Amino acid sequence: MFKYIIPQSNLTVEQLLRTKWRLGKKLVHELRMAKAVTYEDGTVVVWNDKLEAGTIIQFTFEMPTSNYIPTDICEVKICYEDDHCLIVSKPKGMATHPNDEHDTDTCMNHVMAHIKANGGDYAEHVHRLDRGTKGLLLVAKHPIAKSVFDRMIEEKSIIRMYSAEVQGNIRQESGTINAPIGKDRHHATRRVVSKSGQHAITHFEVVKRFKNTCIVHLILETGRTHQIRVHMAHIGHPIVGDTMYNARKTASGDYELHAIQLEFEHPFLNEKIIVKDE
Repeated sequence: MFKYIIPQSNLTVEQLLRTKWRLGKKLVHELRMAKAVTYEDGTVVVWNDKLEAGTIIQFTFEMPTSNYIPTDICEVKICYEDDHCLIVSKPKGMATHPNDEHDTDTCMNHVMAHIKANGGDYAEHVHRLDRGTKGLLLVAKHPIAKSVFDRMIEEKSIIRMYSAEVQGNIRQESGTINAPIGKDRHHATRRVVSKSGQHAITHFEVVKRFKNTCIVHLILETGRTHQIRVHMAHIGHPIVGDTMYNARKTASGDYELHAIQLEFEHPFLNEKIIVKDE
Protein backbone atom coordinates (compact mmCIF):
# COMPACT_ATOMS: atom_id res chain seq x y z
CA MET A 1 0.00 0.00 0.00
CA PHE A 2 2.66 2.50 1.12
CA LYS A 3 6.05 2.62 2.80
CA TYR A 4 7.22 4.89 5.61
CA ILE A 5 10.75 5.71 6.75
CA ILE A 6 11.09 6.02 10.53
CA PRO A 7 12.41 9.59 11.08
CA GLN A 8 13.92 9.17 14.57
CA SER A 9 15.36 6.38 16.69
CA ASN A 10 13.33 4.71 19.47
CA LEU A 11 9.99 5.49 17.80
CA THR A 12 7.46 2.66 18.09
CA VAL A 13 4.58 1.96 15.72
CA GLU A 14 2.23 2.66 18.63
CA GLN A 15 3.77 6.12 19.11
CA LEU A 16 3.77 6.78 15.36
CA LEU A 17 0.05 6.09 15.02
CA ARG A 18 -1.24 7.48 18.32
CA THR A 19 1.13 10.36 19.04
CA LYS A 20 2.69 11.49 15.76
CA TRP A 21 -0.23 10.89 13.38
CA ARG A 22 -2.87 10.95 16.15
CA LEU A 23 -5.15 8.47 14.45
CA GLY A 24 -8.48 7.58 16.01
CA LYS A 25 -8.74 4.57 18.34
CA LYS A 26 -10.95 2.64 15.90
CA LEU A 27 -8.52 3.01 12.98
CA VAL A 28 -5.51 2.11 15.15
CA HIS A 29 -7.34 -0.98 16.42
CA GLU A 30 -8.24 -2.04 12.86
CA LEU A 31 -4.61 -1.68 11.73
CA ARG A 32 -3.38 -3.73 14.70
CA MET A 33 -5.94 -6.51 14.16
CA ALA A 34 -5.13 -6.65 10.42
CA LYS A 35 -1.38 -6.91 11.17
CA ALA A 36 -1.13 -4.07 8.66
CA VAL A 37 2.37 -2.86 9.62
CA THR A 38 5.33 -4.97 8.46
CA TYR A 39 8.98 -4.71 7.58
CA GLU A 40 9.95 -4.86 3.91
CA ASP A 41 10.43 -8.63 4.12
CA GLY A 42 6.84 -9.04 5.29
CA THR A 43 7.61 -9.69 8.98
CA VAL A 44 4.97 -8.13 11.22
CA VAL A 45 6.32 -5.24 13.31
CA VAL A 46 5.82 -5.58 17.08
CA TRP A 47 4.00 -2.36 17.95
CA ASN A 48 6.03 -1.50 21.04
CA ASP A 49 9.45 -2.33 19.56
CA LYS A 50 11.70 0.73 19.41
CA LEU A 51 12.74 1.24 15.79
CA GLU A 52 15.95 2.76 14.49
CA ALA A 53 15.91 5.95 12.39
CA GLY A 54 15.85 5.02 8.71
CA THR A 55 13.95 1.76 9.25
CA ILE A 56 11.48 1.19 6.41
CA ILE A 57 8.07 -0.15 7.37
CA GLN A 58 5.13 -0.75 5.09
CA PHE A 59 1.39 -0.49 5.55
CA THR A 60 -0.84 -3.02 3.82
CA PHE A 61 -4.59 -3.04 4.45
CA GLU A 62 -7.87 -3.49 2.64
CA MET A 63 -8.61 -0.27 0.77
CA PRO A 64 -12.21 0.98 0.78
CA THR A 65 -13.71 2.12 -2.51
CA SER A 66 -14.82 5.72 -2.98
CA ASN A 67 -18.25 6.24 -4.54
CA TYR A 68 -17.41 8.91 -7.14
CA ILE A 69 -18.30 7.80 -10.67
CA PRO A 70 -15.18 8.39 -12.80
CA THR A 71 -15.39 10.53 -15.90
CA ASP A 72 -14.10 9.05 -19.16
CA ILE A 73 -10.83 10.95 -18.77
CA CYS A 74 -9.46 13.26 -16.08
CA GLU A 75 -9.68 16.84 -17.33
CA VAL A 76 -8.44 18.60 -14.20
CA LYS A 77 -4.77 19.52 -13.83
CA ILE A 78 -2.73 17.44 -11.37
CA CYS A 79 -0.31 19.88 -9.70
CA TYR A 80 1.28 17.47 -7.21
CA GLU A 81 1.04 13.76 -6.39
CA ASP A 82 2.68 11.16 -4.16
CA ASP A 83 1.55 7.86 -2.60
CA HIS A 84 -0.57 9.64 0.00
CA CYS A 85 -2.22 12.62 -1.65
CA LEU A 86 -2.64 14.63 -4.79
CA ILE A 87 -3.33 18.32 -5.33
CA VAL A 88 -5.43 19.34 -8.30
CA SER A 89 -6.36 22.69 -9.81
CA LYS A 90 -10.16 22.84 -9.78
CA PRO A 91 -11.57 24.91 -12.65
CA LYS A 92 -13.96 27.77 -12.04
CA GLY A 93 -17.61 26.71 -12.42
CA MET A 94 -16.98 23.09 -11.37
CA ALA A 95 -18.30 21.71 -8.07
CA THR A 96 -15.84 20.04 -5.71
CA HIS A 97 -17.97 16.92 -5.25
CA PRO A 98 -21.35 15.52 -6.34
CA ASN A 99 -24.50 16.52 -4.48
CA ASP A 100 -26.60 13.72 -5.98
CA GLU A 101 -26.20 10.62 -8.16
CA HIS A 102 -26.80 12.60 -11.36
CA ASP A 103 -23.91 14.99 -10.62
CA THR A 104 -21.07 13.24 -12.46
CA ASP A 105 -18.88 16.07 -13.79
CA THR A 106 -17.46 17.39 -10.52
CA CYS A 107 -13.80 17.73 -9.61
CA MET A 108 -13.90 14.47 -7.62
CA ASN A 109 -15.38 12.59 -10.60
CA HIS A 110 -12.39 13.72 -12.67
CA VAL A 111 -9.99 12.87 -9.85
CA MET A 112 -11.47 9.38 -9.66
CA ALA A 113 -10.82 8.93 -13.39
CA HIS A 114 -7.13 9.64 -12.69
CA ILE A 115 -7.10 7.32 -9.66
CA LYS A 116 -8.77 4.47 -11.59
CA ALA A 117 -6.39 4.91 -14.54
CA ASN A 118 -3.52 4.31 -12.12
CA GLY A 119 -5.01 1.23 -10.49
CA GLY A 120 -6.59 2.84 -7.42
CA ASP A 121 -10.10 2.92 -5.96
CA TYR A 122 -9.89 5.53 -3.19
CA ALA A 123 -9.86 9.34 -3.27
CA GLU A 124 -11.48 11.76 -0.81
CA HIS A 125 -11.21 15.56 -0.74
CA VAL A 126 -9.76 17.04 2.45
CA HIS A 127 -11.43 20.45 2.06
CA ARG A 128 -13.69 21.98 -0.58
CA LEU A 129 -13.85 24.98 -2.88
CA ASP A 130 -17.04 26.79 -3.91
CA ARG A 131 -18.18 26.21 -7.48
CA GLY A 132 -17.20 29.78 -8.41
CA THR A 133 -13.73 29.48 -6.85
CA LYS A 134 -10.85 28.04 -8.85
CA GLY A 135 -7.55 26.66 -7.66
CA LEU A 136 -5.86 24.09 -5.44
CA LEU A 137 -7.71 21.22 -3.81
CA LEU A 138 -6.05 18.60 -1.58
CA VAL A 139 -7.19 14.98 -2.02
CA ALA A 140 -6.24 12.02 0.21
CA LYS A 141 -5.35 8.73 -1.52
CA HIS A 142 -5.86 6.36 1.43
CA PRO A 143 -7.87 6.42 4.70
CA ILE A 144 -4.86 7.01 6.97
CA ALA A 145 -3.93 10.09 4.93
CA LYS A 146 -7.56 11.28 5.05
CA SER A 147 -7.59 11.01 8.84
CA VAL A 148 -4.28 12.83 9.28
CA PHE A 149 -5.02 15.60 6.75
CA ASP A 150 -8.50 16.16 8.25
CA ARG A 151 -6.87 16.77 11.63
CA MET A 152 -4.28 19.07 10.07
CA ILE A 153 -7.08 21.16 8.52
CA GLU A 154 -8.80 21.37 11.91
CA GLU A 155 -5.54 22.41 13.59
CA LYS A 156 -4.79 25.00 10.88
CA SER A 157 -1.46 23.39 9.95
CA ILE A 158 -2.36 23.33 6.25
CA ILE A 159 -1.96 26.91 5.04
CA ARG A 160 -4.42 27.81 2.27
CA MET A 161 -3.75 31.07 0.43
CA TYR A 162 -6.23 32.76 -1.91
CA SER A 163 -6.10 35.77 -4.21
CA ALA A 164 -8.99 38.10 -4.97
CA GLU A 165 -9.63 41.52 -6.47
CA VAL A 166 -11.90 43.52 -4.18
CA GLN A 167 -13.82 46.76 -4.56
CA GLY A 168 -12.27 49.93 -3.18
CA ASN A 169 -8.89 50.34 -1.52
CA ILE A 170 -8.48 48.82 1.92
CA ARG A 171 -6.83 51.40 4.16
CA GLN A 172 -4.45 49.12 6.02
CA GLU A 173 -1.84 46.96 4.32
CA SER A 174 -2.87 43.83 6.22
CA GLY A 175 -5.27 42.69 8.88
CA THR A 176 -7.40 39.94 10.40
CA ILE A 177 -11.17 39.56 10.17
CA ASN A 178 -12.60 37.69 13.15
CA ALA A 179 -16.36 37.49 12.62
CA PRO A 180 -18.67 34.45 13.04
CA ILE A 181 -20.59 33.31 9.96
CA GLY A 182 -24.08 31.82 9.83
CA LYS A 183 -26.86 31.18 7.32
CA ASP A 184 -28.94 34.05 5.96
CA ARG A 185 -32.55 33.39 7.00
CA HIS A 186 -33.79 35.29 3.95
CA HIS A 187 -31.69 33.53 1.30
CA ALA A 188 -31.18 29.80 0.65
CA THR A 189 -27.44 29.88 -0.12
CA ARG A 190 -26.11 33.20 1.16
CA ARG A 191 -24.18 33.49 4.42
CA VAL A 192 -23.94 36.45 6.80
CA VAL A 193 -21.85 37.61 9.73
CA SER A 194 -23.93 36.62 12.75
CA LYS A 195 -23.30 36.50 16.50
CA SER A 196 -24.83 33.03 16.57
CA GLY A 197 -22.75 31.84 13.60
CA GLN A 198 -19.67 29.62 13.48
CA HIS A 199 -16.25 30.94 14.48
CA ALA A 200 -14.47 32.29 11.36
CA ILE A 201 -11.08 34.00 10.92
CA THR A 202 -9.53 35.35 7.70
CA HIS A 203 -6.12 37.06 7.39
CA PHE A 204 -5.52 39.41 4.46
CA GLU A 205 -2.68 41.38 2.88
CA VAL A 206 -2.96 43.97 0.11
CA VAL A 207 -0.44 43.08 -2.61
CA LYS A 208 -1.44 45.52 -5.39
CA ARG A 209 -3.53 48.66 -5.63
CA PHE A 210 -5.49 50.09 -8.58
CA LYS A 211 -7.64 53.21 -8.81
CA ASN A 212 -10.88 51.66 -7.57
CA THR A 213 -9.88 48.12 -6.56
CA CYS A 214 -7.03 46.22 -4.96
CA ILE A 215 -5.60 42.70 -5.06
CA VAL A 216 -5.50 40.92 -1.72
CA HIS A 217 -3.96 37.64 -0.65
CA LEU A 218 -5.96 35.84 2.01
CA ILE A 219 -5.21 32.98 4.40
CA LEU A 220 -8.00 31.01 6.03
CA GLU A 221 -7.78 29.90 9.64
CA THR A 222 -11.23 28.36 9.36
CA GLY A 223 -13.13 27.02 6.37
CA ARG A 224 -16.71 28.27 6.53
CA THR A 225 -18.95 28.31 3.46
CA HIS A 226 -18.34 31.54 1.45
CA GLN A 227 -15.98 32.69 4.22
CA ILE A 228 -13.76 35.01 2.16
CA ARG A 229 -16.74 36.41 0.23
CA VAL A 230 -18.67 37.13 3.44
CA HIS A 231 -15.71 38.59 5.33
CA MET A 232 -14.59 40.91 2.54
CA ALA A 233 -18.16 42.19 2.08
CA HIS A 234 -18.41 42.60 5.86
CA ILE A 235 -15.51 45.08 5.91
CA GLY A 236 -16.96 46.97 2.92
CA HIS A 237 -14.75 45.50 0.20
CA PRO A 238 -16.65 42.69 -1.57
CA ILE A 239 -14.93 40.67 -4.27
CA VAL A 240 -15.30 42.39 -7.64
CA GLY A 241 -18.35 40.98 -9.42
CA ASP A 242 -19.71 39.10 -6.39
CA THR A 243 -23.28 40.38 -6.66
CA MET A 244 -24.55 37.94 -4.01
CA TYR A 245 -22.54 39.98 -1.53
CA ASN A 246 -23.45 43.42 -2.89
CA ALA A 247 -20.59 43.99 -5.31
CA ARG A 248 -21.17 45.73 -8.63
CA LYS A 249 -21.89 43.44 -11.56
CA THR A 250 -19.03 42.94 -14.02
CA ALA A 251 -19.09 42.31 -17.77
CA SER A 252 -18.46 38.61 -17.14
CA GLY A 253 -21.26 38.51 -14.58
CA ASP A 254 -19.04 36.59 -12.17
CA TYR A 255 -16.44 37.03 -9.43
CA GLU A 256 -12.80 35.90 -9.34
CA LEU A 257 -11.51 34.04 -6.28
CA HIS A 258 -8.43 31.86 -6.75
CA ALA A 259 -6.91 29.32 -4.33
CA ILE A 260 -3.30 30.01 -5.28
CA GLN A 261 -1.17 28.11 -2.75
CA LEU A 262 -1.15 25.16 -0.33
CA GLU A 263 1.64 24.73 2.22
CA PHE A 264 2.11 22.03 4.86
CA GLU A 265 4.59 19.73 6.57
CA HIS A 266 3.98 16.39 4.88
CA PRO A 267 3.12 13.91 7.67
CA PHE A 268 4.31 10.87 5.69
CA LEU A 269 7.33 12.27 3.83
CA ASN A 270 8.51 14.53 6.69
CA GLU A 271 9.25 17.45 4.37
CA LYS A 272 7.63 20.80 3.64
CA ILE A 273 5.33 20.85 0.61
CA ILE A 274 4.51 24.14 -1.12
CA VAL A 275 2.32 23.96 -4.23
CA LYS A 276 1.35 27.03 -6.24
CA ASP A 277 -1.33 27.40 -8.91
CA GLU A 278 -0.43 29.67 -11.79
